[in-house]
Amino acid sequence: MSLDPRRLLGLAFASADLLVELQGGKVRLALGAAQKVMGKSESALTGKAWVDLFHPDDKPLMEAMLGCADDGVRRGPVVLRLAGAGERNVRVVLRALPDNEGRVSAALTAAQPAGPPLSASSLQPRESFDDIAQGLFEAARVTGIELELAMVEFSGLANMRQGLSPADAAALDVRVASALRAEAHAGAAATKLSDDRFAVLRQRDDRPENMIKRLTRMVSAEASAHLVPLESGGGSARALRALRYALDDFLREGLKDTPPMSLSEAMNRSVKRTLARAGALGVAVSQRRFNLAYQPVVSLATGLAHHHEVLVRFEDGGSPFALIRMAEEFDLIEELDHSIVEQVVKKLANDHERKLKLAVNISGQTIGNESFIDHVSRLLSRYDGAKGRLIFEITETRAIDNLTLANQHIQSLRALGSLVCLDDFGAGSSSFAYLQQLSLDIVKIDGRYVRELADNGRDGALVRRLVELCRDLKVRTVAEMVETAEVEEIVRNVGVDFAQGWLYGKPSDKPSPALRTTATVTPLARRAGASDSWG
Repeated sequence: MSLDPRRLLGLAFASADLLVELQGGKVRLALGAAQKVMGKSESALTGKAWVDLFHPDDKPLMEAMLGCADDGVRRGPVVLRLAGAGERNVRVVLRALPDNEGRVSAALTAAQPAGPPLSASSLQPRESFDDIAQGLFEAARVTGIELELAMVEFSGLANMRQGLSPADAAALDVRVASALRAEAHAGAAATKLSDDRFAVLRQRDDRPENMIKRLTRMVSAEASAHLVPLESGGGSARALRALRYALDDFLREGLKDTPPMSLSEAMNRSVKRTLARAGALGVAVSQRRFNLAYQPVVSLATGLAHHHEVLVRFEDGGSPFALIRMAEEFDLIEELDHSIVEQVVKKLANDHERKLKLAVNISGQTIGNESFIDHVSRLLSRYDGAKGRLIFEITETRAIDNLTLANQHIQSLRALGSLVCLDDFGAGSSSFAYLQQLSLDIVKIDGRYVRELADNGRDGALVRRLVELCRDLKVRTVAEMVETAEVEEIVRNVGVDFAQGWLYGKPSDKPSPALRTTATVTPLARRAGASDSWG
């Protein structure tokens, strides 16, 4: 078959290993590394039904792309799974050729999956959407691709679904998911916000009204969209973080209005509110507009408050966890950690009896920065009385990028006389990797597991094995969220060294003795605690 000029247009845009020409839903021509990409020869592909070459869960996505392959409009790239045994993924870009014969060029390359496999009717969960969006955004910054976030609404979609039979409602869900993924960059970055509203990260290479027409056609429901550009300049990472927070705000607040706001109004309000909160947080950090609270951590050997964890409280009364997460996302966390440590060291230096011990939280982002170690070293040189009584708890809210460097910094802190604790063990996916690669003094067991100990279920077994592992590594343990005498007795019996929770006292403005003291401590435990120290 000859290559006419129109067919050469397909070759021109096909920076790919394989070019396939389609007509009437079948492969008319295949040129290139067909065996490598598809696992079939060029001749074996010719005449095959195109959508049947893909995994059943990805066939509706390909059908959606073909159904809206307008002349001259690029569709994709998307990453799809191929049919058959084995895991084989391909990156596909479609373009309808400018003729009246209904021909479509498909450019294909072998690819890695863009995220976890999705069923035909599913979209990315919000958590996965954030991760995939971040990865795509970083790749786009390198390649110069311009991305934008599309907030999509289908008018009356929820009511439409309610009027359908279960089978028809399931078919509608497949159409919606396929139509949205066909618009998403890599065919993955789309997520559900409510029954009618969705978020799609897409390449900014097509007019939004074209996307709206395609979505309306595919779903048979009137679509509208609000577009938020993601600039590719130096502030792009910060802009993406702002959008992630704006999405969360949109989910919390944007759907509550009666009558409901338009998508554009709701999203604009969420973006403005997010930026305002980030700005206010930056001012609070720089001007030290926060307070410290103290919660006792009790030695289970003596029943007495052994040290206190320092907790930050902001003046506006906002959730400390949410604000600290925002501080991490907006690159404010290191300044916050520096200022908290400075206040804690001064408080220790002013404790003339030198009995007070304080544990301060630092982000996984901060521990990777050498300037923090220098800052602590200078503080302890200036306030010598604080040495040996300052403890650092590394939180898992932000992953540690370089474990080797982080471990070097941890050993520097230990050399300065401080102990280092891994906070909330089990809350993050990296906990065991941290325990394996970081030389630590203490591990704090996440309270979600501790609270289940009384039920003697799987979480109880996890705590027991973790305590045994830490004992072998000569690492001590803290159980958090100990709220009943029953759980206290269990964690003591499994060998946990320290406990923290409302049983001993809530956070307060001043370090205070534990509410619960030596009543339940056995003589053996008292003897074991006689030599208890941080050494």
